[in-house]
Amino acid sequence: MRTFNLMVELDAPQLDPIFHALGDRTRRHMLRELAAGERTVGQLAEPFEMSLAAASKHIKVLENAGLIRREVRGRVHICRLDPGPLASVSEWLAFYERFWTDRLGALDRLLRQADAHEPPPSKGDTS
Repeated sequence: MRTFNLMVELDAPQLDPIFHALGDRTRRHMLRELAAGERTVGQLAEPFEMSLAAASKHIKVLENAGLIRREVRGRVHICRLDPGPLASVSEWLAFYERFWTDRLGALDRLLRQADAHEPPPSKGDTS
C-alpha cells in the first residue's frame, strides 16, 4: 500500500487540472454533450445561454486538463472528448474505493462477531 500511496501523492498535481475542470457543473455538462459526439463551441454554449467568449473560457479549462481536443475548421471550432485523462482519475478513485470497501468489510465482520457473542435479550429486558 505504501507504493500506491506514494504513486497517488506523486500523481496528485497531474490530477489537479482534471478535478478543477470536473468541479464545475457547466463543464461537466459540456463533457456529457461531447461524449455523444463532437460539438461546436456555439453548440456547447447554447444550453447555458452564454456568450461564445464565456463558453471558450470553459473549453480552455477542459483543454488544459486534457479532457477535450479542439480543431479549427475555417471559422468554426470543433470540440471532441478525449477520455484518456479520465482513466487516471478512475484509477485514483479506485484506490479509495478499495480502501473504503476494505474498511467497511472489516466493520461488518466486527459487528457480526459482536452480534454472535451477545446473548439474546431476556423476555423481561425492555432495553
